[in-house]
Amino acid sequence: MPGPLAPARQRSVGRVALRVAAPGGSPGPARIVDLAEAGPLRLRFPNRAPGAAETEAVLVNTAGGVACGDDFTVDLALEAGARLAFTSTAAEKLYRSDGPVSRLANRVALEAGARLAWIPQETILFDRARVRRSFEADLAADAHLLVFEAVVFGRAARGEVLRAGLFEDAWRVRRSGRLVYADTLRLEGALGDLLARPAIGGGAGACATLLDLSPGAEAGLERARDILEAARGDGVEAAASAWNGHLALRWLAPSIAPLRTSAARFLEAWRGLPLPRVWQS
Repeated sequence: MPGPLAPARQRSVGRVALRVAAPGGSPGPARIVDLAEAGPLRLRFPNRAPGAAETEAVLVNTAGGVACGDDFTVDLALEAGARLAFTSTAAEKLYRSDGPVSRLANRVALEAGARLAWIPQETILFDRARVRRSFEADLAADAHLLVFEAVVFGRAARGEVLRAGLFEDAWRVRRSGRLVYADTLRLEGALGDLLARPAIGGGAGACATLLDLSPGAEAGLERARDILEAARGDGVEAAASAWNGHLALRWLAPSIAPLRTSAARFLEAWRGLPLPRVWQS
C-alpha cells in the first residue's frame, strides 16, 4: 500500500524583479529603473561608499528559509554599462520536506558592457530537503558575468547526516543567443552516501562553483590558479580550468568555514574589489 500523502499546505511564493541602468548612460554603479517585490523576498541597497565601483543589491528572505513546496524567483536585468553586485543577507536554509519539491529560479540578462557579480552567501541543505534550483543568463557579446554559489550539506554543528533528499542545480548561460555553458548537478536519495563516494564528493561537507564569463576570463587561467593556490586553506581542495572563453573554479571542503575563507580571498583578489559588507558580518 502506498504511504500517506503529504498534507496540502499554503506555500510561500516569492518574486523579485529588478532592472537597473548606468548613471547618465555611462558605465558605472547601477541606478534602479524598476523594482517589483512579492511574497517574502525583498531587495535592499546599502549606501555606496564614495567612489564605489558598483551598486550592491542584497536579497532578504523574510520567511527565514525555503520550506517544502516554496517557489522563489529572482529576475535581474542590467542595461548597457550598469555595474551591480548581487548578494544575500545570510546563508539560505533549505528545510526538510515530506514530499513537495521547492523551486528556486534565478534569471539574469545583461546588455552591452554590463557587469554583474552574483555572489550570494552559502546555501545550507537540511536532511530530507527537496529542491530544484536553476540559474539562467542571457549575455550581450561584451557583458561581464561572475557567478559564485556555495552549498553546505547538512548542519555540521548538529552532526547532521543527509540520509535522504533531492538537490538539483542547473546552470544555463547564453551569449548573443548562443548556449555557451550548461551544467547540471543532481543528487537524489541517500545524499550522505553519495557525497562520500570519491568520484562525487569524497566525503566533503561543502562545495562551491565560480564561473567567470567576462571577456578575457579564459586568458586569466594561470593568474587564477596562482590566486587559488595562495588562498586554498587547510583541508580545501580546489582547481581552476578554462575553455570556450570562460573560467571555472570548483571547491570541496570538509566544512563551510575553510571553503568560505578560501573563496572570499579568491574573490577579492580576482575582482580587485572588496566583498559586499554582509559577507563580513
